Amino acid sequence: MGFTLKVEGAETIELGLDNIQTVVYDTDTPDDSNARSTDVGSTLRITGKILTATDGDKADDTMKLATWSLVPAEKADCYRKVTLEVISADQVVRKIYFPNAFVVDYNERFGDVEGVGQFSLFIKQKKDKTELAKIEGGYAN
Repeated sequence: MGFTLKVEGAETIELGLDNIQTVVYDTDTPDDSNARSTDVGSTLRITGKILTATDGDKADDTMKLATWSLVPAEKADCYRKVTLEVISADQVVRKIYFPNAFVVDYNERFGDVEGVGQFSLFIKQKKDKTELAKIEGGYAN
């Protein structure tokens, strides 16, 4: 199983099968409600490896993720289109699309033993645009 991530905005960010290790999708609703709430949100938690450029390969786009996480709320570019694909046996199992995603948290971890850094990205779909988020799947190539 693998994952691809594409973030479209002022620049395009693409991470592929080599970068992303885990993905958690969450539909977030209030835990204290006794009926279906209208206060619904959608989130993605993505973790993976930071790959260094070697033998003429270009560096991965995790640096662009870090830069996106610094865009302040006053700038329209803090919201970007995000498409995440979950791929198994060369088939897309899930395709998650957030048209107005923003970074809640982003962090990077480095150690002197691992040899490669790790990143963690937590994004949300803008709450007043939750109905525009899409989850699709079952595609045949």
